[in-house]
Amino acid sequence: MSIPAYQLGDHVTLKQIANAVAHGLTPIVEVESMDGIYTVRFHHANDVSELSDSQGRTRTFLGTGEIRDLLGGIGLTHGVLTWGDQCGDEMIGVPGHALSPDELLASGTRIAFR
Repeated sequence: MSIPAYQLGDHVTLKQIANAVAHGLTPIVEVESMDGIYTVRFHHANDVSELSDSQGRTRTFLGTGEIRDLLGGIGLTHGVLTWGDQCGDEMIGVPGHALSPDELLASGTRIAFR
């Protein structure tokens, strides 16, 4: 799953991830929804990289259409939609705990990019 020639950091640009994917990297793509604002993370080997702009700021999206077009355009076919704002329901007294990244991916919804 990892490519030794690529050392992806905590933040990665679309160009960097496209280059890595073109050379065989196959990350698990997580699209996280936080009250209608979406961010993208790439899970690879034992690390996670967040999609960022060229200044290292996390890219945010207001819907999944642009994400689908961007990631489908670089050859990625699918990902997992997760929700960062759901761990319990204090309105009805359901206790919650923050989910681990593995739990989020396991309980997420599969989405297609192409």
